[in-house]
Amino acid sequence: MVLGALPDKPMHAMTRALVIAAPHSGAGKTTITLALLRALRNAGHNVAGAKSGPDYIDPAFHTAATGRPALNLDAWAMDTASLRARAITNTDLLIIEGAMGALDGAGQSGKGSAADLAETLGAPILMVQDASHSAQSAALSAAGLRALRPEIPIAGVILNNTRSPRHARMATAGLKAADIPHLGTLPHTVGLKLPDRHLGLVQAIEHPTLETFLEAASTEISKTCDLEAIAKAAAPLPQPGPLKRMPPLGQRIAVAEDAAFAFAYPHLLADWQAQGASLHPFSPLANAEPDPSADAIFLPGGYPELHAGPLAAAHIFRHALQNTSARIYGECGGYMVLGDALTDAAGTAHRMLGLLPLHTSFAIRRLSLGYRNLTPQGGPFSSPLNGHEFHYATILEEGAAPPLFTAEDADGNDLGKMGLALGNVSGSFAHIIAPR
Repeated sequence: MVLGALPDKPMHAMTRALVIAAPHSGAGKTTITLALLRALRNAGHNVAGAKSGPDYIDPAFHTAATGRPALNLDAWAMDTASLRARAITNTDLLIIEGAMGALDGAGQSGKGSAADLAETLGAPILMVQDASHSAQSAALSAAGLRALRPEIPIAGVILNNTRSPRHARMATAGLKAADIPHLGTLPHTVGLKLPDRHLGLVQAIEHPTLETFLEAASTEISKTCDLEAIAKAAAPLPQPGPLKRMPPLGQRIAVAEDAAFAFAYPHLLADWQAQGASLHPFSPLANAEPDPSADAIFLPGGYPELHAGPLAAAHIFRHALQNTSARIYGECGGYMVLGDALTDAAGTAHRMLGLLPLHTSFAIRRLSLGYRNLTPQGGPFSSPLNGHEFHYATILEEGAAPPLFTAEDADGNDLGKMGLALGNVSGSFAHIIAPR
């Protein structure tokens, strides 16, 4: 759960970090990261996980694998000093899972890639190579990364999805010829896989056999990978600079937290706490009201489209938000719930809170994805912010109300107005990551 990962962390001078990257999405980074996290924990290492870029789902799996709070580290949205400050944890070892391919970042520049994060943190990269369609050529990706980004050490390669012992030997020979350390192999027959849905993996809190999966993954990777060599490859993090924190929405903040509202960044919530705010979780799906003494209410993103019926029937939750004087802010899924109606995938329209003139639809889908430069026009924010969008929902109707932001994409292209701000209520499809 989101709020369980919040206490502001003490500094640890000896934190060492390693970035897990790959040449492309789907190579097996998440599975191997989770296997390594659990295996290293089981081997006695004081280890935590982190995710490169904007992601809510993978860090929850990292937390499950280690029992420790996971981080989001975003080389596009966070300044260098803040990145280094956030990466210092109260653990000895930080395993950072990259996103997409090692050089894939935002817009035309590619800024914010896993390679950029590794360079900023002085962390080596461990490449995950899906070898299912190559043999000796499995060395090309790591060799290419070494050539393109020579300033970043390559710790080595884990081969994933090898089809036979002979296939594994051929791929390993390619690594040896390129002078790239081979740190392990996961055969295709292992068959480790997590279920997914439209925004990524099914959430950790919804995975009934997650603990069994983590232990199985740990067992397999311990058999075939050199855990101690992987741990030793991690490098000490540089001394941090000043941390730029997100100002709190209020002093007593009620935070919606359940399967419909699970996408709140722990680092933002921790920032609010570090500045003196108290956080009070409640579950709209359980028809609960927010703390009556709260002066702000935060509805994070999540999967309201999967729970539209129960949310429409949550009359205590509805009455409380319709009659509060507290500041209310919603992101993405939370924004959809603040509107008049939400149409689900089957085409059924469900009544929402009616606090903003907005009707959204999951029956008519269009992918909106990318980083956003956000300039506040109203609502609770007073200075520029960095955020991102990732949703398939569309707007069917939007009434007259002032915008919350004007927005640009990562290349600086004008995206126009985004979100709505009306009285004490505001929201948009953007997820805020950090102050600009």
